[in-house]
This record gives sequence, structure tokens and C-alpha cells, in this order.
Amino acid sequence: MMGPAHSLSGAAAWLGVGAATAAAGHPMPWPVLLCGALICAGAALAPDLDHKAATISRAFGPISHGLCEIVDKLSYAVYKATRKKGDPRRSGGHRTLTHTWLWAVLIGAGTSLLAITGGRWAVLAILFVHMVLAIEGLLWRAARGSSSDVLVWLLAATSAWILAGILDQPGNGSNWLFTAPGQEYLWLGLPIVLGALVHDIGDALTVSGCPILWPIPVGRKRWYPVGPPKAMRFRAGSWVELKVLMPAFMVLGGVGCAAALNVI
Repeated sequence: MMGPAHSLSGAAAWLGVGAATAAAGHPMPWPVLLCGALICAGAALAPDLDHKAATISRAFGPISHGLCEIVDKLSYAVYKATRKKGDPRRSGGHRTLTHTWLWAVLIGAGTSLLAITGGRWAVLAILFVHMVLAIEGLLWRAARGSSSDVLVWLLAATSAWILAGILDQPGNGSNWLFTAPGQEYLWLGLPIVLGALVHDIGDALTVSGCPILWPIPVGRKRWYPVGPPKAMRFRAGSWVELKVLMPAFMVLGGVGCAAALNVI
């Protein structure tokens, strides 16, 4: 999938979680619903940090370009070290390590740990990074081009500062789900895990599939490309993605939001 579809699917997924928790009698405070949807939309771009042409790889200029090179080399090294005889030879690390359930869980857990140990500035950094990615993904037409980067960063920084202030107010969700003292913002890792997994599922629907299950072997492959039957797959950027899936994500996100806020 392309970046906009990944971001829309991430936002829709978190809004769906909000609807589910509301149906279970434990509704999210609206700031958690909003922040979680934006974080999940941004996190749904993150697995493509192993690809130099991806949105996340150019979202932060030289910093993300350099990180992309490191992640690509690391992913390729892990692939070579763990491949089985049935896994094909390849020349790069795209759609390997960062497109697995294990990576999603580790990144989410690391984010939660950073949030509860790093204080307010760590929370602001987490929000800022994912606000940038959410803007780049959801508002891709307006954010396109290097001339808009500074405006995107300013908007993301302002949004992160305002949202963190709102969440800090009593009852607004800094301690949502995890209520013990010192566990404020522990929940921030959840939309990041969900966003990464939704990205992987989206890529599994495309022609190449996605090795979500690694390191669990399937037959003669450790990097088995999970996906539906090949007749049901599509190419990234095709009309199926643009004309069917993206509108569907918008509708599902709207319904999920309405249900999460008890509007319907």
C-alpha cells in the first residue's frame, strides 16, 4: 500500500478500538480517541523506514534519511542471518524486519517505556514525530514537496504541545487504561503497535505479501509472505487501493468515531 492508505487505515483502526471500548462500557476520553487516531495514522507509516523513497524516510530530512539507511542495512543483515532454504535471496531489507509482529511489539513497548520514564519532553517528542507522520500521510497533497516541510513540523509541534496539555488535565486521559501512579502515558505504545500491524496487514494484501509471522517458520521459509490467494491481491497504488480501500477506510473511521463518542 501507499502512504495515504496506510495512514487512513491506521486512524480507522484506532477509531474502531474506540468504538469497541465504548460498546464494552469503558469509553475513551475524546483526547485519547483523537491523539490515538493521529498517532496510529503516523505509526502506520513507520514500518517503511526501510525504504528510501517512503514518506517516513523523507519526513525529517537528513535525520530520517540516515535512519533509513541504518534500518535497511539492519533489516537486510537480520534477513540474511535468519533465512531458511526456501527464502529467496534479496539485495535489500525492505519488507523484512520492520514488517513483522515482533518489530511492532518491540517498538510499541519501547515507546511506552520512554513515555513513562522520560517525562513530559519524551511524551512531546513521541507526539511530535507521529503528528508529522500523520500530517504527511493524511494530508499528503498539501504536505507534498520539501518547501512545506517546515510548515508541517511547526504544525506538528504546535499540535503536540496543545494535545499534551489537554491530556494532562484531570479526566482527559493521560492515565487512560493504566491508572496506577507513574503509569501516565503508558498507553501511548498501543496505537503504535496497532499502526504497525495495520501497515503489515495492508501490505499483505498486495502482490508481494508481507512476512508478518517472522521469526515463526512456515514450511521451508522463515520469511513467509503472508497474504490472501494471489487472485485477491492488488498492486500498491492501483485503483483497488485508491477507489475502494481508501473510501472504505474513511467510512469505517467515521462510523467508528461516531460510535466511540456515543453519537450512534
